[in-house]
Amino acid sequence: MAKNRSIFEEVDSAQKPVAQAGVIDAGRGGARGAIRVWLWMLFTLVVAMIAVGGLTRLTDSGLSITEWRPFTGAIPPLNGADWASEFAKYQAIDEFRLQNAWMELSDFKVIYWWEWGHRQLGRVVGVVWAIGFFWFLLRRQIPMGWTWPLLGIGLLGGLQGAIGWWMVSSGVTSGQSVVDVASYRLATHLGLAFVILGFIAWYIYHMGRSERELMQARRSRETKLFGMSTGLMHFAFLQILIGALVAGIDAGRTYTDWPLMGGQVFPATAFVFEPWWRNLFESPGLVQFVHRVSGYLLLAFAVVVWLRGRRSAHARTRFAFNAVMAAMAVQIAVGIVTVLYGAPWQIAIVHQFLAVILWALILRARFLAAYPISTSIRGSV
Repeated sequence: MAKNRSIFEEVDSAQKPVAQAGVIDAGRGGARGAIRVWLWMLFTLVVAMIAVGGLTRLTDSGLSITEWRPFTGAIPPLNGADWASEFAKYQAIDEFRLQNAWMELSDFKVIYWWEWGHRQLGRVVGVVWAIGFFWFLLRRQIPMGWTWPLLGIGLLGGLQGAIGWWMVSSGVTSGQSVVDVASYRLATHLGLAFVILGFIAWYIYHMGRSERELMQARRSRETKLFGMSTGLMHFAFLQILIGALVAGIDAGRTYTDWPLMGGQVFPATAFVFEPWWRNLFESPGLVQFVHRVSGYLLLAFAVVVWLRGRRSAHARTRFAFNAVMAAMAVQIAVGIVTVLYGAPWQIAIVHQFLAVILWALILRARFLAAYPISTSIRGSV
């Protein structure tokens, strides 16, 4: 007969069920920490790529290499004959004939190295992505559901290279009096760079926390704030595209007074092309005016989103939106200074770099609105 047990009697430890920690993450965690480091490397390289691309544009170096050779183009001219050949190709296009006919070989080498460096950095980004992706893939260390998103970064990078040549080819002309790349193609190229950077940043934020944490945090999502920050992200992206149009036609150097433009609210040279819609892309006066007005509207909307973010119950989220507002204020101030000084490259590149910082901060604030980090009663995280 079985012996009755006391309710206070200990059961043999071998018979106790063992609790399994981290069941939610089991089989799907992967090498999140290592992948996050790899993504940070890609993020840094893409930021550098945007900066070098901006300097390439500001130094008018983008058309110095007139061919697209994805593999053999990695090797620069190695002797005098190679340099003479590259210079001869450049001398055949409109930019040289109409704008840079004064250049000697030594001058050409300066702009050539800028463009070569830009393309070479693009190749480095591709190699770093490929090594990291296939390393984690072959070792089966990619978390469940992350293979396609990480592969997508590489596919977008390849597309970016093709769009880069599509952009450059619009300026490599002879007999058409074209001395710059098409501004809308430049906007497409820069826009895709920010899209790639945005995906990488978003994945970095995700990889910084476990699946279990994210699932729990999602229950506290601040839906209204998330929606508003999504709108802010889209508005900021639109402003980046308009800024690229400004850069593409050097519109930032057309009117150098502020808040007026040539002493007027609306520039006198806004509509100079036919049909009228061409002015939205090609008229320096109208493009700069649109960039200014959209900047004011973006600032106003950012203030609205910031006021909403300040009401968040989560300290990290409030801080993230404070950071967005601070970066926005600095960016507006630098934009005004850029105009007043006629967009010298030293200030213009700072303006572009701040756009990168602002973009990442908006994405961070949006992420925390979707996956807030709870704060304890005592205020510690």
